[in-house]
Amino acid sequence: MTYTVKECFYTLQGEGFHAGRPAVFLRFSGCNLWTGREADRASAVCQFCDTDFVGVGPDGGKFETPAQLADHVAARWPEGSGGRRFVVCTGGEPLLQLDAPAIKALHDRGFSVAVETNGTQPAPLGLDWICVSPKAGSELVLRTGHELKLVYPQTHPDGAPGRFEQMDFTHFFLQPMDAKDAPTTRANTEAAIAYCLAHPAWRLSVQTHKAVGIR
Repeated sequence: MTYTVKECFYTLQGEGFHAGRPAVFLRFSGCNLWTGREADRASAVCQFCDTDFVGVGPDGGKFETPAQLADHVAARWPEGSGGRRFVVCTGGEPLLQLDAPAIKALHDRGFSVAVETNGTQPAPLGLDWICVSPKAGSELVLRTGHELKLVYPQTHPDGAPGRFEQMDFTHFFLQPMDAKDAPTTRANTEAAIAYCLAHPAWRLSVQTHKAVGIR
């Protein structure tokens, strides 16, 4: 298959369990819950996405083999830096493209492989870390993993945190929904804080990369 990548860059993980950890972000193009076009947002299953995952960017590309894809990722890790290599496969929806051969190729280059997925696709074998971020109104297929990270609040009844608490995840995070205006974002943050305080099974996740101004 051809792997279509929007962008691939070295940074710090900004949110969730691995916040602050150096990582290569491998952002696959395309998603099954929104086209990425603003004209289609109102009719999309996920209407709050803030990520550009359409097409191919300057540091992305199209890769015909798992080896080519893995070499592209490996070239982003700083040479001679030490530390265990870590790649976060994201999107869009990465599990529309990420498969076992690509995971093996990344392992062969020394990477621990994480995925951030909406959970509507089954996970291929070999992943080292699975983070599911459910989107209310979609069919959740992937109900087990290391981390469940729920954007909060979601108005659809399927987005209530209590729906997910009995699923087989090690860590549960609430992440305040980032709105277009600061007062709404602050209100969402206060609501997430209050929920975590009242329900200690949940931890707060904030988008630190936005706060400190990194990609």
